[in-house]
Amino acid sequence: MNARILVVTGTSTGVGKTVATAAVAAAATAAGLRVAVCKAAQTGVAPDQPGDLADVERLAGPLPMREPARFPEPLAPETAAARAGMPPVTLDAIVDAVAALAVDADLVLVEGAGGVLVRLAPELTILDVARRLSAELLVVTDPGLGTLNHTELTTRAAEVAGVAVRGLVIGAWPAEPGLAERCNRTDLPRLTGARVVATVPAGAGRLSGERFRAAAPDWVEPALFALAVH
Repeated sequence: MNARILVVTGTSTGVGKTVATAAVAAAATAAGLRVAVCKAAQTGVAPDQPGDLADVERLAGPLPMREPARFPEPLAPETAAARAGMPPVTLDAIVDAVAALAVDADLVLVEGAGGVLVRLAPELTILDVARRLSAELLVVTDPGLGTLNHTELTTRAAEVAGVAVRGLVIGAWPAEPGLAERCNRTDLPRLTGARVVATVPAGAGRLSGERFRAAAPDWVEPALFALAVH
């Protein structure tokens, strides 16, 4: 693959991975990169309903996208597949989807499901995907109480798996951060060894696509893309 691959994961569910993915995609597009997005496995939507990729497109604009598998119940993909009587997503299917997108892209973003150890399939996590793709992780984290533990656990799991963390993305920075948020903003890099490379304001996902795309370059460090082109 000639494209750079970044895998977007989170410290948990609900920390803003999809909006963060859209922000990075919009900022990279504004920087002149050809961007594509893959959702490794979508859960919680019916076949004819819009999923996370629809939200990315609404915010970041039309981009090449792939979704190797989706399952109807809002559960971990392994469990959702089993309950639906459907075959789980495979590592090969995800890699093939990314490879197809990478043909005409400078940067492919691969959004996971939940955190790094959520099972996409039996014995398959987003860390396995990142390792197979030789990709780095972007870890989306919450700025509030509890984030230091969750984020350090996530980055340590990545280290054990031999997957590099490209940086941290704060998924919902409040307009008026309190003491915990301000301290966490300082402590996250110190404790994890990973820089904060993007800070997405709380409520950004409710903006119109035009306003979102105009603002996204201010939320994402340009240096994130300096290494994203071969």
